[in-house]
Parts: sequence; C-alpha cells; structure tokens
Amino acid sequence: MAKPIITIVGSFAVGMTIRTTHMPIFGETLFGSDFDMGPGGKGSNQAVATARLGAQSYFAGIIGDDKLGEIAVDLYAAEGVDTTYLQKTQQMATGVGFIILNEKGENGIILDMGANKLMDGAFVEKLEAQIAHSDVVMTVLELPTAAAAKAVELGKKHGVRTILNPAPASKLENAVLQNVDYLTPNETELRILMGLSPDDPTPTLELANQLRGQGVKNLIVTQGGKGALVIADAGLVEVPGVSPGEIVDTTGAGDAFNAALAVALAEGKNLLDAVRFANCAGALACSKLGVIPALARREQVDELFSSR
Repeated sequence: MAKPIITIVGSFAVGMTIRTTHMPIFGETLFGSDFDMGPGGKGSNQAVATARLGAQSYFAGIIGDDKLGEIAVDLYAAEGVDTTYLQKTQQMATGVGFIILNEKGENGIILDMGANKLMDGAFVEKLEAQIAHSDVVMTVLELPTAAAAKAVELGKKHGVRTILNPAPASKLENAVLQNVDYLTPNETELRILMGLSPDDPTPTLELANQLRGQGVKNLIVTQGGKGALVIADAGLVEVPGVSPGEIVDTTGAGDAFNAALAVALAEGKNLLDAVRFANCAGALACSKLGVIPALARREQVDELFSSR
C-alpha cells in the first residue's frame, strides 16, 4: 500500500522542559531537575509522528534563520519529513516554549511562537497544489487563525480530509468550523471554543453537542486517560482510553493522538477504529519524558492496538 500523504500546516518551537515539585508562584524560586531542550511545536510534533507512523509527511511552517531554527532542519532530515514548504525568515526568531512538569507528569506551558506568527492566508495559498493531492491536511492554532482557516478551506475545496487540533484554543467563526471534517479539542479547549472559561461546569456532552451544531462534521473530544468522546452523523460513542502503565509526561499525548488519527483515516480505517488507534498512540506518548523521544513508531502502536 502506498504511503498516505499528510500535509501539516503547523508550528515549530524549541521546547525547554524542567521538572519540579509544583508550579511556582510569583516571586518564588524552585529547584528543578531533568532539564531538556529539544524540538517542539504542535504542528512539528504531528509531522514527526505521522512520519514515524508510516505516512509521507509534509511540514509547512516558518522558522527563524537562527541556531534554534537549525534544530528543526536537523530534525526533519533525521525523521524523513519533507521540508519543501518550510520557510526561513530573518524577521523574527524561531518560536520557543517553556514547559514545567510536576511530579505527576502534569504540565504548564508558556509559549512565544516567534516566526510562526508570520504565517497568514497568503502563505497557505501557496500550498494549494500540495494540499490538493494530499490524503489529509492538518493544522493547529499555534498559528494565526487566518493560516489555519485557509488550510482547512483549501482542504475542503479539494475534497481532502481536514483535521483541526484547536490548541491553544480560541473561539472560531462558524465559517471556519464548517470546513473542518475532524475537530479534536480536549475538554478544556472545548469550553474555550464555546466562549466559556476553561473550568466551566457545564457537562462536556452538552457542550459537545452545541459545538457540533455549529457545523463541525465529526467532533472528537479527548479526555486523557478516560479516552475520547466521538460525535458524528452515526451518533455518540465513548471510546475508552488505553493505560500506558506509569505516566511520565503527558506533554505530547495530544500531538500523538492527532497524528495517529490522521494516518489511520488516510489508510482507510473507520472513525471509531481510527480513534482507538489514536488512543494507543496517545497513551504511548505518556510513557517517556519529552515529546519527540516519546512519539511512538508504527510497530509499537500496531502492537498495542492489536492487543486491545
């Protein structure tokens, strides 16, 4: 079977991770451990993950013409990600993210997306031919909304499956949502998409039904270890989560999930099996420290999927 072609219109940032006992409050200095610096950005992570899962992965993004940008170039060369549509700029620095992990593996993140902020609809329009011959086009909200909106618009125009991982979440126009075939918020992002506070007590199912009513074809709400809530034309299904054993770091779970969902759909799996496959990839991503080291290879995900 030919490799599926997946185009990711996404973000790159260098992640700097440190583990400590708890999140600091203003004025507090903490000792940390396990410092790690490496490639990140949700779009970039998803590009690497789709390549590891067997797809022909194309990453479209903007990096700074600087030392941190070189990390991206080296990563994609090592992982087999196509960089035809990767642009360097001297206008802004490469994006960075600062990640603090507590002892449970929970995280808090501060981002400066740098050169990613230069992406706009005009940049994405140059990708139209590439998107048109893709099996799936994916995008995220670490970019200006206009770039993500244009990516799903072009996907819809050419009959290509579109996946929007709305992270970090912001409220979107219905015109954007109607071009999304698969929307994949977590429970917090779902609330923000609905214009609510992240901890709004309204039941997740109620909000999910409201959001799908705004034009999303398939809504997949990820719920961590509990699994995923899938709402589509066929109805509502709760797909149970998969336990990876000890949870070390949850940072890359969402990126692993979205990448695996894209690959599974591109290969012809039905939606529920694709979500089950994605749950396996997300679980495996929690078993190691860091994101890139934790993104599973195809044989690992296949083995866990088969055992379930």
